[in-house]
Amino acid sequence: MLQLVAGWPGADLIRGSGTAYLLVNAAHILGIALLVGAILPLDLMIVAGRRAGEVAPFLVRSAGVGIALALTTGLWLFSVDPPNYLGNRAFLIKLALIAAAVLNLAALHLGRGWRTFVAGGPATPVTRAAALASAALWLSTLVAGRWIGFL
Repeated sequence: MLQLVAGWPGADLIRGSGTAYLLVNAAHILGIALLVGAILPLDLMIVAGRRAGEVAPFLVRSAGVGIALALTTGLWLFSVDPPNYLGNRAFLIKLALIAAAVLNLAALHLGRGWRTFVAGGPATPVTRAAALASAALWLSTLVAGRWIGFL
């Protein structure tokens, strides 16, 4: 399976072109920036008890675009050398943190407290706790991602 991932034409493209690798990597960073740049202010508004009303849906959509871009380009970057990444402890931690953050996101958005908050109501204590966990998880994911290059 790893050979299949490593052998797709996109992996060959960025392995063979410094410019292509640079552009995919830049797109990955843009995705991360959109995600963290949207989700962190929203999480902090929730934790602080601020009402987000109209801004919440916009920030959620921005974060959605960011996570889609980050995941797509992240998989593309992974395809360059899957065995090396799977042997990297920081990469594995990053994957676990992403999984936890996405599960937290799903639980938050499926809860009644989220719908109340987006409708302009106050955040419930459960919603605040999920927002605090979200901020911690996404920031930890960011750190783990940077750590990959150091191991």
